[in-house]
Amino acid sequence: MKRNNTEQVGDVIRRLLRQEGLETPLNEYRLIEAWKDVVGPVIARYTMNLYIKNQVLYVHLSSSVLRQELSMSRTLLIRNLNAQVGSQVIVNIVFR
Repeated sequence: MKRNNTEQVGDVIRRLLRQEGLETPLNEYRLIEAWKDVVGPVIARYTMNLYIKNQVLYVHLSSSVLRQELSMSRTLLIRNLNAQVGSQVIVNIVFR
C-alpha cells in the first residue's frame, strides 16, 4: 500500500518537532487552547491562568462551586482534553 505525500510530510514534521524538543510544548499549548472547547464557554469564563507543569494541568477558578463540580469530573476531563490533542499530555488536573 502506497502512502500519500500528506502522511509523509506529517510524519517528517512530527519527527522534526520531536527531535527539536518542540513536540511536548506544542501539545501543551494545544491542550490549553482546547480547554474552552472541552468545558464550554460558560465554564471557560470562570477559569484563568491555565498552565501545565510535569503533566499536570493547573486551573484557577473564580467559583468554588464550579471547582467542586469540576473536581468530580476530573477523570473525564483529563480523557477528553488528551483526546482533543491526540496525545497523553496531562495525567492530572489541579483546581485552585
